[in-house]
Amino acid sequence: MCRQVFGFRLAMIVLAAPAALLNASPGLGVRLVGAAVVVTFMVSYVLFRDWERFGPLLLRHPSLLAADTLFGSLPLVSAGPDTTLAYVSVCTPLLAGLVYGWRGAACFASLQSLILLLVHATLQADQRAGVAESLLLPGLCVVTGAMGSTLRNLMLRYGAATQALTAVQARLAATEAVHAERARLAREMHDSVAKTLYGVALAADGLAATASAGAPDPARVRRQADLVSRSARRAAAESRELLEDLRRDDSPAAPRTDLWAQVTSRATDFAARTGLPVTCRRTDDPRTPLPPLAAPLARHLLAIATEALENAHRHASATRVELTAGVEGDLLRLSVHDDGDGLPSGTTLDALRRAGHFGLLGMVERAAAAGARIRIGRGGNARGTEVRVELPLRPAQSAVPGQAARSGQPALSGQSAVSGQPVRPAQSAGPAQPSGPARPDATPEKA
Repeated sequence: MCRQVFGFRLAMIVLAAPAALLNASPGLGVRLVGAAVVVTFMVSYVLFRDWERFGPLLLRHPSLLAADTLFGSLPLVSAGPDTTLAYVSVCTPLLAGLVYGWRGAACFASLQSLILLLVHATLQADQRAGVAESLLLPGLCVVTGAMGSTLRNLMLRYGAATQALTAVQARLAATEAVHAERARLAREMHDSVAKTLYGVALAADGLAATASAGAPDPARVRRQADLVSRSARRAAAESRELLEDLRRDDSPAAPRTDLWAQVTSRATDFAARTGLPVTCRRTDDPRTPLPPLAAPLARHLLAIATEALENAHRHASATRVELTAGVEGDLLRLSVHDDGDGLPSGTTLDALRRAGHFGLLGMVERAAAAGARIRIGRGGNARGTEVRVELPLRPAQSAVPGQAARSGQPALSGQSAVSGQPVRPAQSAGPAQPSGPARPDATPEKA
């Protein structure tokens, strides 16, 4: 705003300079007026162009503005108060109010009013205006000084409010980041170390029961001890992978991941470990490789597929699982379907969370973090549960997903799906209505 004031001053000085020079007395008068015009013009130009550089100097030294005011009075005396230089004199109290507050505005309004009254006093008798006209410009100086001071106070209050809002937003962002990181760590722990440690505990219980028998079988004890050892090593390896994941480079330049190779490898390991057969099939041309994904996106999809396989084994009483993947249009679809019992109707994510079951919650949060849509339900199958994830390829191949959504979750239902909605608190589920693929939705039907 100060820069704009100096720009206005600059234009008024240029317009009034010829009249000031023409009305000046020959000789010394012309030189003094010319020097005053040059000085005021250069000061206005410099402060208009480089206010950030020279403005602080003016803020620290009010005497500089007083000297500029006195230099500007010389062209005003020569040209007269009826020229555009009168507007330059009105700008001075406005500028003082903006820069120095109400005390500076009062001081420079008084100084400029006194100069204007002296200019009117130097006029010849036939050129003098009435008392009302003589007091018009001094009164205008007082008004502009008050305006400048008021604008300064408003801008300072606006700046303080903006600073407070920024601080609140920063605190909220930090809190949101902490909650998101806590949720992410909880998902990683649930999907890896917690399950393995639970298996270690079961194996250790079996070993203890075998060893406490009246005539323990050494071969069976050895097998169970080997199982405990292998499970403990696996838990250590998963903990190490979790620590490496926290330090992994998630920048766009990081290496891409072959999703199909990773998911089929996990399905093979799962089938060998549990004895539950898993069929892996491509829904598109199998000769065409799936587009490579950024490592964070691939980790989310792999974790969802792994959790779906574990649910089929632990909770669904399934006899077979089918895993499919393929590209349809601009969507990458990954599906895990089992022929198990499915989820009882009326189950919600909130109820599962309160009961301490976080598998489905983690799947929904991972889909939201990846910017994908997830549907969990019977789908088009006669029985069982299908977990289907649809990921938009164009943004997914170039972007790194943000933090996962936290806390709020959609409802579960036995037969239907909720589509095109972000993760929200529990609501009743409605029929599937596909929407834009970039928006995550969740329709969990299976724990």
